[in-house]
Amino acid sequence: MIDKNYYGPWAVIAGGSEGVGSAYARQLATAGINLVLLARKSGPLEETASEARALGVEVTTLELDLLDDDALDHLRAVTDPLDVGLLVFNAGAGSYASEFVSSDLAAVQRTIDLNIKSQLALTHHFGGRMKERGSGGIILMGSISGYLGTEHISFYAAAKAFGRIFAEGLWLELAPLGVHVLEVIPGATRTPALGRLGLNLDMPGLVLADPEDVAREGLEHLDQGPIWITTGHFETAQKQSGFDRSALLLEAAERFRKMSSAT
Repeated sequence: MIDKNYYGPWAVIAGGSEGVGSAYARQLATAGINLVLLARKSGPLEETASEARALGVEVTTLELDLLDDDALDHLRAVTDPLDVGLLVFNAGAGSYASEFVSSDLAAVQRTIDLNIKSQLALTHHFGGRMKERGSGGIILMGSISGYLGTEHISFYAAAKAFGRIFAEGLWLELAPLGVHVLEVIPGATRTPALGRLGLNLDMPGLVLADPEDVAREGLEHLDQGPIWITTGHFETAQKQSGFDRSALLLEAAERFRKMSSAT
């Protein structure tokens, strides 16, 4: 079980209303860590908060769009009085898919800003606080998509590739100071966000991870950064890091087309 003295007494979960974020909330609450949950959707946010409170911890919710210019100010108003020992950045799920040159460029920019700009802002703020206290942890949620370009989500995959390299550098900087950094890299996971992409999640042979398993692996390996690839996906990540790139791209694209109703 996660050490609440090292990573508590408070954790902030960005994207804490559903899917993997909600799983993190339940598991951290079970470990006795108080929570600040932020997300855009108040309904799922309050449902997750109620589940966590029932496990005996304090929970503060913040209905917040991280892309708002004053998002960090609103978050700081809530969290500055708290001793935050853990940041889980679970926002930035790929809920928009399109061929890039035909895309809504504003939607593309939102995807990039959420996965890069917002992630950097929260990590900079809370990472700085954890550096001062000499302990804590940062979990960044990546994706197996960050290892290989994918049509219709090229911009999302590129943002996830950025996140992986960022996590590695951040780990080098903070680990010697007692702050653990881990990017968790899951494969396809049965979450509402994945469903909103319009993929065929019932395709024969498709294996979908459970959000509870993804969150559990992240917490179990938090002190073993900088990267943790969830069960069953290491060989995929290794293969997609290799050559020849064109052959890898075409092979993966064929699998993706079978899943996607967008093509």
